[in-house]
Amino acid sequence: MTGPPPRFGAIALLLAAVLAGCGGGAARGVARRAAARRSVVAVTARPRPAPRRPAAPRPGGAPSGGSVAAGMAAARRTHEYPGPAPPQAVAGGWRNPVEAVRVFAATYVNWTAATVSQRLRALSEVSIGQARAAMSLAAAGTASDVELHRGGIANAGTVEAVAALPGHPREYVVVTRERTTASDSSAYQGLAPAWHVTLATVAPVTGRLWVLSSWQPES
Repeated sequence: MTGPPPRFGAIALLLAAVLAGCGGGAARGVARRAAARRSVVAVTARPRPAPRRPAAPRPGGAPSGGSVAAGMAAARRTHEYPGPAPPQAVAGGWRNPVEAVRVFAATYVNWTAATVSQRLRALSEVSIGQARAAMSLAAAGTASDVELHRGGIANAGTVEAVAALPGHPREYVVVTRERTTASDSSAYQGLAPAWHVTLATVAPVTGRLWVLSSWQPES
């Protein structure tokens, strides 16, 4: 916090001069008051320094003084300090984006009632962002799906194509051919294999590996 503005110091000098004049001769008091007035004029006429601009963000994401001050101001209002979200840790990854998409898709479309929750949890551990959230929710849902387990439902499929989506970096179109069956139910009896399209997005992680950050079935 800075000190009081310069004009308060000048006023203090003026008061000191007046008090000194009361204790001494009239001429001396007048002279001091005149000097004090000259000090007030000199101080108030002095130009003030221009306000400092906030510092530019530091390389590597390090917060600048301005951003820290803004964060502290927000913390006083909300009682929470807005810091950057920590990166999500992953259990592994793949050497190139296409391999990441292809293996992820093959794991996603091949399952049985006994293995589906486990496979979805495994996919959540090797993905980030929306893909991780979607796999975690699906794993929880299938674990408690009574009809799924009672009917012995299973899904089998092949990854027919993985192609980069033009104009969308790191996005891929995934085409799979799948068939759903049920060992203890007639619900899927005679069901023919079906084609499905999914949009997948990849992201680089530590170790020059790639994982999925988004998985959005379209059909």
